[in-house]
Amino acid sequence: MPKDYVTPNVTDDLQDRLRSITQQILSRTRLLHIIDQLNLYADSHQNLTPDEKVDRMRKKIEIELVRDAGDRISSFNVYYSAHDPRVAQQVTSELTNLFISENLEVRQQQSEDTTKFLESQLETARQILSDQEEKIREFKGQHVGELPAQVGSNLQILAGLQSQLQNEEDALNTAKQQRVYLETLVNQYRSLQGTPKVAGGTTSLGLPAIDEELEKLRAQLTDLSSHYTDRHPDVRKLKEQIADTQRTRDRLIADLKAKASAPPDPNAESNTPDLRDASSPLVQLQGQLQSNRVEVANRERSLVDLKTKVIDYQARLNQEPVREQQLSDLTRGYEQSKANYDELLKKKNESAMATSMELLQQGERFRIIDPPSLPVKPDFPNRLKFCGIGLGMGLVLGVVVAGGFEMMDDRIHDEKELQKLLPVAVISEIPALTVVADEQRERGKLWLGWATAGFVSVTILLGSALSYLRG
Repeated sequence: MPKDYVTPNVTDDLQDRLRSITQQILSRTRLLHIIDQLNLYADSHQNLTPDEKVDRMRKKIEIELVRDAGDRISSFNVYYSAHDPRVAQQVTSELTNLFISENLEVRQQQSEDTTKFLESQLETARQILSDQEEKIREFKGQHVGELPAQVGSNLQILAGLQSQLQNEEDALNTAKQQRVYLETLVNQYRSLQGTPKVAGGTTSLGLPAIDEELEKLRAQLTDLSSHYTDRHPDVRKLKEQIADTQRTRDRLIADLKAKASAPPDPNAESNTPDLRDASSPLVQLQGQLQSNRVEVANRERSLVDLKTKVIDYQARLNQEPVREQQLSDLTRGYEQSKANYDELLKKKNESAMATSMELLQQGERFRIIDPPSLPVKPDFPNRLKFCGIGLGMGLVLGVVVAGGFEMMDDRIHDEKELQKLLPVAVISEIPALTVVADEQRERGKLWLGWATAGFVSVTILLGSALSYLRG
């Protein structure tokens, strides 16, 4: 499988992997299994122990690395030496099969171990990421309304609350003014009973106050109408107050006219109004005054609530920089954990794909280029070469031995050596006296020596030639 599609998750150093595989194959257990399977060293006259058999077999195994022009390992050769060529072929075949199977097993094991390690690291990263998410979730739950993302909404809400607070204060001031006005009307109405009539009997001292209040209410209505529509609650309420005040003014005028035209009743209590009469202006004014007091109380409570909310949102806005820094610290840790998790997840998926590739034997694997063949001639020893080496060494040794004997020989062989030893000149020489028997004996020794040398030479040459021809 090309590496561009699936990246292997095992080491690409072939030399280190070969060294590790070779150590495993040449282990005692593996070699003893081959020895027992092929019944090696069974014909040995020596009683070898299992360790001796293993050591002897290791010495006969050779692994040769073949490198290309870029000094990279492209292949390797497996050799095994044995006296029987069939045994050498079988053992070499077993060794090559072990290399292939062991390489597959090693790559699969390394790939699975890598995937398991990444899975464990991924689970740890997932737990850390989950803890980071839980911390952020708890932080956001504990500081709702104080987070940086809620600043805009908090500002809008605060502006709305401040506007409501201003409107509520205006409405409270209006209600308090209305309360003062109603209290004034009630007091004036109670004093109407003892107030003398004005000419024409159509007005009294309370009418100017009512007219003044109507003018104020109409001025407030004009001011509110310039800012709000007729459907605004304050506008509608102000219109109702104007209508109630107008009705009160009309009833007051009608009541004064009725009392002015009616004859005086000496038996009636002129200064005491009938509080049981619901249509009495005084009763209506007292009801309006009570309603106004309730309204003032409600608006004061609403005003307190609005101020509390304004203070709360202002505090939230003041805490926003602190919460932003705290959230930034939590988010930074979360992002780092997320990046680490994503990277580990990617590596784990790639490793799992590479493991599947190794299990399906689609990755890098050894294959036999040249299967072990039956040897036709021995690789060792080279008898012709050894004979040449022996002949050369024999000649050298013969020269050395002959020279040594010649140097150690102290006998005198000619007259020159004798003349060197004597202090005076030689007067005469006595020739060697030989007989026929001595000559024959010397001649026989000479022929025996040449015959022996010729026989040995011929024997060596014939043996070397025969060994070379037999392979």
